[in-house]
Amino acid sequence: MSTATTITKPNTTHKSKAWLQSLGPGLITAALVFGPSKVTIASIMGASYGFSLLWIVAVAIFFMIIFTMMAARVGIATSQSLLGTISDKWGLPARIAIGVGVFLVTASFQAGNSIGAGITLAEATHTPKEIWIVVCNVLGISILFFRGFYKKLEKIMITLIIMMLFAFIVTMVMSRPAAADIAGGFVPTVPVGSQQLIIAFMASCFSIVGAIYQSYLVQERRKIRPDVTQTGKETLPGMLILGFMSATVMICAATVLHPAGIKITSATDMAKALEPVFGNAAAGFFLLGLFGASFSSLLGNAALGGTLLGDALGFGGQLSSKMVRLFIAVIMIIGASVAIIFGKLPLQLIVLAQAVTIFIVPFIGVALFFVANDAKIMGPLKNNLFTNIAAGIGLLIMLGLAVSNAITLFFK
Repeated sequence: MSTATTITKPNTTHKSKAWLQSLGPGLITAALVFGPSKVTIASIMGASYGFSLLWIVAVAIFFMIIFTMMAARVGIATSQSLLGTISDKWGLPARIAIGVGVFLVTASFQAGNSIGAGITLAEATHTPKEIWIVVCNVLGISILFFRGFYKKLEKIMITLIIMMLFAFIVTMVMSRPAAADIAGGFVPTVPVGSQQLIIAFMASCFSIVGAIYQSYLVQERRKIRPDVTQTGKETLPGMLILGFMSATVMICAATVLHPAGIKITSATDMAKALEPVFGNAAAGFFLLGLFGASFSSLLGNAALGGTLLGDALGFGGQLSSKMVRLFIAVIMIIGASVAIIFGKLPLQLIVLAQAVTIFIVPFIGVALFFVANDAKIMGPLKNNLFTNIAAGIGLLIMLGLAVSNAITLFFK
């Protein structure tokens, strides 16, 4: 008589699902950073200088990876928020300065996200953009009332990432770029007159404000699935997708607009320029991607600013906090109001956001660097030598960008 032996096999499906879920924080960061301004800058770079500036995408994404992984490890290593850790090291004023500064920056730029979402839907439906600005923000605010806001945010952002990837890949395939031209674009060159665009792209893609939010998002993810091991490397796919989308938009503009000498000033100009060449389909796909970029930034940017302000003022940095959700809604209302009243981002708000960014972003980067090197806080997740060297170079670039922006803002 034989006895059947039951062999328990590892649940690979369960492990795969858990790993995919751990990618959520990185994908959210990618979606919030890849906003309408990124699409606009990448489009202008491709239209003006062809493929020659593709290399800057790789450089910006490299440093973004270094700092998002660093912030993620801080979130994994600690039980309290990043601002709480900063407060322990440098006191309450540092905590408040960063939280309020990030809130001001996100609130200042939120109008651009509202306008981007409104214009894309208005172009597609031939209706006033003001209607869609209201609709998008009402939809965004309504999501705050759902239980499990982080889960909803994660699912929406991943859906929008898939939408953007599909839209921009289809547009790129239709434009049929030459592989040799794309490869040549990753050889560093600085065409005459391109310096300001390079600085603008680097400053917007290498986003320290976006990177530090990673520490909050991994803690939100840990609450949902405490059994899933996170190391910080889970942010890598999201950052690579961010770079891929930026490069795809630039390649489309370089292939279609640059040879024809077509100049553009906005992302919607890019969609209009594609229409005579490829018809309504290409323009429609590009507008779909632009809407995904705008709406994902509308949600993510507001969540980032509201979370850090709530944490700075002692209400906690959790998306479940009622005050955090209120601050998120306030940012959305500010953005929608400015977008409807002024129709575009007012110069005064741009100056405010740039001024705050110049002074607060380098401080955030340095603070994150020192926290990630504190063995008492980080334990085995402390920065290694390679990360410190790369992060040090990144901090120097960040300071250089801050000085450049300060000179442009205050002395020109």
